[in-house]
Amino acid sequence: MKRHATAIWKGALGDGTGAITTQSGALSDHGYSFKARFEDESGKSGTNPEELLAAAHAGCFAMQLSHFLAENGTPAQELKATATVNVEQVEAGFEIKSSAIVLEAKVPGIEQGKFDELANTAKDGCPVSKALGAISVTLDAKLV
Repeated sequence: MKRHATAIWKGALGDGTGAITTQSGALSDHGYSFKARFEDESGKSGTNPEELLAAAHAGCFAMQLSHFLAENGTPAQELKATATVNVEQVEAGFEIKSSAIVLEAKVPGIEQGKFDELANTAKDGCPVSKALGAISVTLDAKLV
């Protein structure tokens, strides 16, 4: 299985603009810019690679955990996973330092210990977590 996305960038870094299109069409010529990536903490001026990475990580983790929970005989009623990707300025530019997943889970009939075990196994085993092996990946999971 292969998936693709295309990014087109025009101009210099600071004042240029770009557009991202995904294979699925979920994003079609969706704008991104330096401001959206590094200056707009509200996240309202467009997407950026870190936001897309966070979406991929949250989605991958939730799917992986849902599989483990179903295999355990305790399918999830709802998994709300939020991943926050942290990018920091360093001497040589910028680096992605971490991805922190916060999970609120509605899982009827599961014991806390088993839930914690499966959630941590999903965090470590989802393909996006594995791809992020060069950074810190954390999980704060709770049953609600």
